[in-house]
Amino acid sequence: MELKGCGTALATPFRDGKVDFDAYRRLVRRQVEAGIHFLVPLGSTAETPCLEDDEKCELLRITRELCPDRPIVAGVGTNSPAATIRNIRLLEPYGPDAWLVVVPYYNKPTQQGIYEYFSAIAASTSKGIVVYNVPGRTGTNMTAETTIRVAGIPGVIAVKEASGNLEQIRKVVEGRPEGFKVFSGNDDQTLPIMEFGGDGIISVASNIAPKQMVGLVEALQAGDVEEARKRDAELAPLYDACFVESNPIPAKAGLSILGLCAPEMRLPLTKAISSTFDAMNRVIADLGI
Repeated sequence: MELKGCGTALATPFRDGKVDFDAYRRLVRRQVEAGIHFLVPLGSTAETPCLEDDEKCELLRITRELCPDRPIVAGVGTNSPAATIRNIRLLEPYGPDAWLVVVPYYNKPTQQGIYEYFSAIAASTSKGIVVYNVPGRTGTNMTAETTIRVAGIPGVIAVKEASGNLEQIRKVVEGRPEGFKVFSGNDDQTLPIMEFGGDGIISVASNIAPKQMVGLVEALQAGDVEEARKRDAELAPLYDACFVESNPIPAKAGLSILGLCAPEMRLPLTKAISSTFDAMNRVIADLGI
């Protein structure tokens, strides 16, 4: 498995309080047909904290069934190593290629605690670990120095970096061991991170515009910076629209406009407000999706 390019952090559709598995199949098929490079089910965009174990298993089973020929990185992270390892054991039979594991949230661990946490998780599985730094959700930033140290743990293969701190991310890119991948966790930083040597994006916007996000990343992979900057400018309003409310509220609104699923959320998240639908309608029309 080689992890690179554009991966979609998949949303989970709901209808009448239940997971809409038929709609989820539509979402996955659309991603595959658009040429997405890899898929990331059961992350924060999937509202995973509010999913039951049987729902997680079925979502991952469907993802693997419909996407047999490219990598799948399944979200398993919690703020407890025991709970994260239980998630790994639960989902292992459904064939993911790697695990997405977030920096522990709420506990506010030290940098040493972060390192030891990822060491324990990596030791529990033979599959690769993609560590996920998103201090806006976790309350703790994993520094560049700690990320580079974590990158040396056997089995840790990549980082999804959503700190928003380009200087920090550049230090990781420049100091990482050979073979360790760096992915942007923010759509609007895909261009700069890949320009200074990053490997791609784990994207929210590609739920709405998979072909366009794949096109942006492939232009960067080909070294066509002029084309990439043009595509990035066209996508910028979508990046903004995806975060006018907490992710994935706007993404669900956009998917509903496209007729792919209902805009329904699970509490504590709530359905998009009217201005979010207006913003999504505008960007979808402008992009010709």
